[in-house]
Amino acid sequence: MSNIEKVAVIGLDCADPSLVFDKWIDHLPNMKRLMDGGTYGELTSCMPPITVPAWSCMASSKDPGTLGIYGFRNRTDHSYDKLGIATSLAVKEPRVWDMISAQGKESIIVGVPGTFPIVRPIKGHMITSFLTPDTNDPKMPWTHPPLLRHEIKELVGEYMVDVKGFRTDDKQWLLDQIYLMTEKRFKVVRHLLTAKPWDLFWMVEMGVDRIHHGFWSYMDKSHHRHVPGNDFEHAIFNYYKYVDDEIGKTLDCMDLEKTALWVVSDHGATCMVGGCMFNQWLMNEGYLHFKEPVSPNQKFDVKDVDWSKTTAWGEGGYYGRLFINKAGREPEGQVKPEEYESFRNELAAKIEAIKDHEGKPMGNNCYKPEEIYKAVNRVAPDLVVIFGALRWRSVGRVGSDSIYAFENDTGPDDANHAQQGMYIYTNPSQPARGRVNGPTLYDVTPTILSDLNLPLPPDLKGKTIHVS
Repeated sequence: MSNIEKVAVIGLDCADPSLVFDKWIDHLPNMKRLMDGGTYGELTSCMPPITVPAWSCMASSKDPGTLGIYGFRNRTDHSYDKLGIATSLAVKEPRVWDMISAQGKESIIVGVPGTFPIVRPIKGHMITSFLTPDTNDPKMPWTHPPLLRHEIKELVGEYMVDVKGFRTDDKQWLLDQIYLMTEKRFKVVRHLLTAKPWDLFWMVEMGVDRIHHGFWSYMDKSHHRHVPGNDFEHAIFNYYKYVDDEIGKTLDCMDLEKTALWVVSDHGATCMVGGCMFNQWLMNEGYLHFKEPVSPNQKFDVKDVDWSKTTAWGEGGYYGRLFINKAGREPEGQVKPEEYESFRNELAAKIEAIKDHEGKPMGNNCYKPEEIYKAVNRVAPDLVVIFGALRWRSVGRVGSDSIYAFENDTGPDDANHAQQGMYIYTNPSQPARGRVNGPTLYDVTPTILSDLNLPLPPDLKGKTIHVS
């Protein structure tokens, strides 16, 4: 039986364990204090390690296949042109705040991806996340209770769910916006923690992710665009120190003798070497055909594809999604059902054999959804493709003599996601264990439920990280 009364989760999207634990910990006194009194280490993300679905995987202890959410955008059916954004409407499994609401306990949830729009109000207070289109629209369901929006406006003016247009070359503007967003978020959080009742508090700050994508090359000497002595060389370091200070002020709003606390990320970050032009490669190999000759650097569009000749196509992003044009499933399917598995194996072998721009193995991995997920719901990719251990991303454009791209097709971007995120866990009733690598993001929700003395549903993927 836990003597904990509350659980607090401070989520830092994309926070990287190598930066926190290895490189900068002596400059992060508040996180170091928590580490010294608790357990910390690498936290393995879901596959793929993408913000959407990772936070919902963490909060539900269900994998992407069970959720039926494989990325920010997903095929809504087996037609070629229907992609839907994974909002809260896509999340059918209960998350931990739903579970504790059913037990009569109250939550404060701020900025967790996958919460907009609010369609299943919780017991407590909620502010939605970066997918919220417009916080100025009075009809937009982004706070619960609805009148909470007025309280927020009085406190910080216009609330920022994200930095709109964070993929920009105007780096000073971007840096200023990240700080402004973070300042407002933590100010709102501290107000809620002291003014509202809560048993569970869970916030996510997106600024860490945005500063990684915007400034990694300025910090990382191994990045191909790094310029020594540049004006933003210490931007990420200084921001981590700022976030650590905001965490310290937030801890002052809690009774840490009765609160189990997490500082956690959904995935880590790594230098982006470049992009693999996935559809260009598929075209080169004879799997993907277009109705007309493609133009240089042409954006991939399913409307341009000759489906009567195409057997496979891909979607771009931080990882690759490979889809097979299967007969009897897709409208103009070309791969016979009895040949599907051998064809998928052929594709996987060829993708994993792709070499990088220097002629060395890129180090790609292909995963079959039914082999890595407990269930496969909705329309999953036929192969989940990780390029170069996530140091390469998947680029959707075609019309190039090369399959390698060193400028991102969606705007300036320096970093990709890493499979290992980070966690720090402190619990006054649990011994400090120092660094323990091995937990997964699926273990967070079972541990929260256990700390609140609530039953664990039998279908959770994770387990508690407690010492028995």
